Amino acid sequence: METHSRHLHRRLKWEEINLVPVRTLIAAAREEDLQPFGLAGPQRPGGDATTALLDPAVRGSARLVARQPLTVCGLSLLAEILAAYGAGVKVNLECRDGDQLDRGGVLAGLEGPACVVLPAERVLLNFLQKLSGIATQTRRHVDALGDSPTKLLDTRKTTPGWRLLEKYAVGCGGGWNHRLGLYDRIMLKDNHLAFAGATGGTGLADLVRQARSSRPDLVVEVEVDRLDQIPPVLEAGADVILLDNFTVDQLRQAVAFMGGRALSEASGGVNLSSLSDLGRLGLDFISCGSLIHQATWVDIGLDWADA
Repeated sequence: METHSRHLHRRLKWEEINLVPVRTLIAAAREEDLQPFGLAGPQRPGGDATTALLDPAVRGSARLVARQPLTVCGLSLLAEILAAYGAGVKVNLECRDGDQLDRGGVLAGLEGPACVVLPAERVLLNFLQKLSGIATQTRRHVDALGDSPTKLLDTRKTTPGWRLLEKYAVGCGGGWNHRLGLYDRIMLKDNHLAFAGATGGTGLADLVRQARSSRPDLVVEVEVDRLDQIPPVLEAGADVILLDNFTVDQLRQAVAFMGGRALSEASGGVNLSSLSDLGRLGLDFISCGSLIHQATWVDIGLDWADA
């Protein structure tokens, strides 16, 4: 397990994210605002019909302001988004991703041509509000877990095309990233076991051994939903056992039986009210899809300085 322990959990750093697909996402967001390319039938003229009424030489300054307490995420996107609309806008960051702001806190200041900032405003806020919403949701869950050594993980329940950005936001909120995709871990879930006819006993152990021998470079994780599935999985040498929808008492029994021979992960039914109890069971990990798919956008505004 030591040879690939770094893959058990991680926090994505911004520097690890390939900006090419991110810029494609930004370009798509820009185009759906400026061009009616998503509509069938005759096309109407594109562009920002409102900003076109203003003098393109006008410059100004604005601030991005938290309208509620929140955890910040997405600041590195500001320059990327503004560059998609034109040149000449200076971004002055007032905080960092992962910082917690009170209502009225300033995320950043913008200085430059109004004809660049105004068309970009909504797309810029959409990215910031969505990602900061995930970071804020995650921070609430991390706080609910308290001082437990158990690490809170995300899942692959992400918005198509947004996965790395959303997982980065989880890290900004104090959570940890589970596997990034199907490529970086062998994870035998209930449907894999059912399809292979290996839901218990020797068949289950043999499948885990096959996984271990076929890709020794990868972590092998196995999902179980019964206590009697644990012994063959341990015998076959799995790295992580995911305890799916176990009761608190069953989790306590499972952790005691495993005795550190594999890492334990609880999943299913995890919420703010259950985390405190789960954090006292000695689990290595708790995974929670709602960090992302139940996150609510936070309120961030763009306020222009008085002319």
